[in-house]
Amino acid sequence: MFITKKISTLLLLSLLPLLSGCSKEETKQTHKAPPPLHVNTITVEKKQIPLWKQYTGMTKASSEQDVRARVSGILEERYFQDGQYVKKGDKLFKIQQDEYIAALSAAEAKKLQDEASLSLARADVQRYAPLVKEGLAPRATLEQYQAQVAKLEAAIIGDTAEINKAKIQLGYTIVTAPISGHISARRVDVGNLVGQGESTLLTTIVSTDPIYAYFSPSQSDFRLFQKYKSKERSDAFIEVSEKEEKIRLDGYVDFSNNSVDPLTSTITMRATIENKENKILPGTFVYVNLFINDKYKFLMIPPEVIFNDQLGKYVYVVDANNTLQRADIKTEYANKYYVSVSEGLKDGDKIATSALVQLKKGRKVFPHDVTKSEGIEAILKENKLIPEAH
Repeated sequence: MFITKKISTLLLLSLLPLLSGCSKEETKQTHKAPPPLHVNTITVEKKQIPLWKQYTGMTKASSEQDVRARVSGILEERYFQDGQYVKKGDKLFKIQQDEYIAALSAAEAKKLQDEASLSLARADVQRYAPLVKEGLAPRATLEQYQAQVAKLEAAIIGDTAEINKAKIQLGYTIVTAPISGHISARRVDVGNLVGQGESTLLTTIVSTDPIYAYFSPSQSDFRLFQKYKSKERSDAFIEVSEKEEKIRLDGYVDFSNNSVDPLTSTITMRATIENKENKILPGTFVYVNLFINDKYKFLMIPPEVIFNDQLGKYVYVVDANNTLQRADIKTEYANKYYVSVSEGLKDGDKIATSALVQLKKGRKVFPHDVTKSEGIEAILKENKLIPEAH
């Protein structure tokens, strides 16, 4: 038994170097550097960049018209469906016409009667004028006929006015759309008496092409905009993010209020937006993007490549040895498309833009330059942020 223990001890001692060698080899493998990481990069450059500022806003119809009954009578017809789009001049309602057709006929008959009387009066004047000239008839009688002619001529002018009035009243029995736009639900059903002692509200039409977008920048923003804007009529666009699609509509700023709101220290501004397909309705919450200037140079980077920690903001730069280095930066102007870097980067620096969760200082990388497709200029073109020259 003693011999067996001794043999076991010798075997164990002989295996120790082998086990030790395996352990060292495993340790060496554990600390082996990871393979180079494939990353996309963009090369930064200070250049003229269009500056846009984003605000929250609310849309409003460019025109809103009440459609009212201008004459009284029974509502006989309705020619539209609630909520449909109507064009200016389209028929909407018909009010009972009998009374107004009769009034027009009476006015026309009165004019015919007065015209007949005028013809007779003029004939009397022609007959009596020679007799008075020869002294065969009294002048007073001639003057009475001449006065009658003048009276009837005036009456005919009044008859013409009454006819025109009757035609207008009859025309009001056909209620038409004063503007193009979406019509609301009817306020009165067919068969009801309208316009009796009041101009009854029948429906409402709102025009949404163009549509207005109101927003309220601060006093300081407004002053900077007025100082640095490079266009008299600045470009603007609105955005609405929905589940189905992201809507963008273009337009321009055409109004700013002449006073500051004392409660909020803001100034109301308005953008007029093309809305040909009526994608946006009044009362919609939107983001209003306001163009300011494109005459100044900035070094811009995409916001998603910026990291934050206790030391501040930083990005990863690929150096000449294809190694990631941390670059601490200071930023100024920012929006969701780009961020202006004032310190920490220089022209020609290559910023890592992909595999962000795997980036680490000192790691080797295989850089792939995607500046043409993912750089700031590409972002500007993709999002239509380069204003057209006017």
